[in-house]
Amino acid sequence: LISDINAQLSKIEWYIEKQAKQHNPVDFHLLKSIPGVGQILALTIIYEIGDIARFESVQKFASYCRLVKCKAESAGKSYGTQGNKIGNQHLKWAFSEAAVLYLRGNEKAQQYLVKLQKKMSKAKALSALAHKLGRCVYFMLKNKKVFDETRLLG
Repeated sequence: LISDINAQLSKIEWYIEKQAKQHNPVDFHLLKSIPGVGQILALTIIYEIGDIARFESVQKFASYCRLVKCKAESAGKSYGTQGNKIGNQHLKWAFSEAAVLYLRGNEKAQQYLVKLQKKMSKAKALSALAHKLGRCVYFMLKNKKVFDETRLLG
């Protein structure tokens, strides 16, 4: 039973990947240039974002991806943060997962995380790395450039 289900899943993954390569092959290969981002994460990001041109700025993209907190303001007064459910939960998951996978076996990224942890907790440091990866993906897709680790961590 389990082997049958795994076989069906493999067929579905193959079909979805084939469709993505036909619809958006450039973005698919750009996303796969990020260490730790495989087929599933790349497909999730591509299909959840849609057209990157619909975002006016990287800040609006990060907000849509739930990578930043929303400020509550009224009449010029700030009331802290709220609205955590605004945005795309699948993209938040994808970038959080990509951040964790990016750290695996990557010495520079692990050193960067240690540097962040001196200022904040581990969870916040991982969120900051996910935010940084999200910003990186925005510019990669906007400018059609492959992943550059020195620009991300430097």
